[in-house]
Amino acid sequence: MKLHSETARNALWLMGGRVTNKLLVFLTGVLMARYLGPGRYGLLSYAGAWLTFFAALCNLGIDAVIVKNFVDHPAEEGKTLGTTLVLRGISAALSALIMTGIVAITDREDPLTVLVAAVSSLSLIPQVFDSLKKWFQLRLRSRYAAIAAVISCAAASVYRIALILLRAELVWFALATAVEYTVLAMSLLLTYKRQGGGPLSVSAGKAKQLLKGGSGFLLSGMMVSIYASTDKLMLGQLMDKDSVACYTLAVSLCAVWGFILEAVIESVHPGILQLYAKDRAAYRQQNRKLYALVFYGALAMSLITCLLAEPLVLLLYGEAYAPAVAPLRIVVWYTAFSYLGGARNAWVVCEDVQKYLKYLYGAAAVLNVVLNALLIPVWGPSGAAVASLSTQIAAAVILPALIPALRPNARLMIEGIFFLRREKR
Repeated sequence: MKLHSETARNALWLMGGRVTNKLLVFLTGVLMARYLGPGRYGLLSYAGAWLTFFAALCNLGIDAVIVKNFVDHPAEEGKTLGTTLVLRGISAALSALIMTGIVAITDREDPLTVLVAAVSSLSLIPQVFDSLKKWFQLRLRSRYAAIAAVISCAAASVYRIALILLRAELVWFALATAVEYTVLAMSLLLTYKRQGGGPLSVSAGKAKQLLKGGSGFLLSGMMVSIYASTDKLMLGQLMDKDSVACYTLAVSLCAVWGFILEAVIESVHPGILQLYAKDRAAYRQQNRKLYALVFYGALAMSLITCLLAEPLVLLLYGEAYAPAVAPLRIVVWYTAFSYLGGARNAWVVCEDVQKYLKYLYGAAAVLNVVLNALLIPVWGPSGAAVASLSTQIAAAVILPALIPALRPNARLMIEGIFFLRREKR
């Protein structure tokens, strides 16, 4: 795919930052898994699954539309950012309380699980400052956001390694994510000011505008988080924390290389948004190219991961995590379809079909819950892997083809993947 030189540089900065972060997270994750063992590592992952769900709720769907709001209202950037931070901050505080309350009910006989979940929920509050990254992204200055992310990730990695060396209790590890996002928030705010970011303000009118635009993405984000979290939550309830640990490890290994596709998607999206108003044929073709790149890039990495699954798990994590090999060989194939869903967001915003995403992801969430309920009792972590793979395939291509408003995108994906069409000039 040909990218504009600035877009390419932006992608390289994003990629470089994420390479560094992924390496730090991966290495500290290996050390943590070995130190904690499957039981405690699984408990931490179980709390993380709850966190994933509520993180989507806290976002309010705003991050999916904030770049377009910048483009449409360039003179109101400070108001857009300030209003976003306040809205997300209120949502985060409420979500932390609700998350703790729910776990206190579902796991009332396990005080440690409740405590770990409560401490983990604190990270929801500083996460709201993630929205500042969109300001850097629009200006193709993602190097500054990438540097801030590396600093915060390094701080959290040092924190986690110190805990291992000190032989700390599990609850202190639950605080690591909050440490990371707090450092990130401070770094992003400081850099925003240094890069000439305007004063932040809050507006009721802007709040209504953002909430209306993000409402479709909020519901869809919640549905996505349901089927992103259901597997771990149901494994924790139907099986045990060891099963959660092995499945989480498998999913984590799948995501090690995902930063490449994420960086490309984030860098290409602003260009697609701008092409929509200038050249519809080029806009459609750029979408096709993005889908092809994402799909085949993911397939190549999935094949490598599948072939090396057993030596990877045993070498890195040890015999205690050997049961993770089977689910890894299954779930790794879902990444191609998962990243197609992320690549679709620019098209959804341009076509203004956000309201239909709730039907798409609602159906996917129901499918995922049903499949997990049927397959986990029979196959354990491998059953959760099959459920995740099936759900991602359905959410990327099958279900959109059944919804008239989203059908053109399913067609674009198929044309991109099979190189079926080129726009005539």
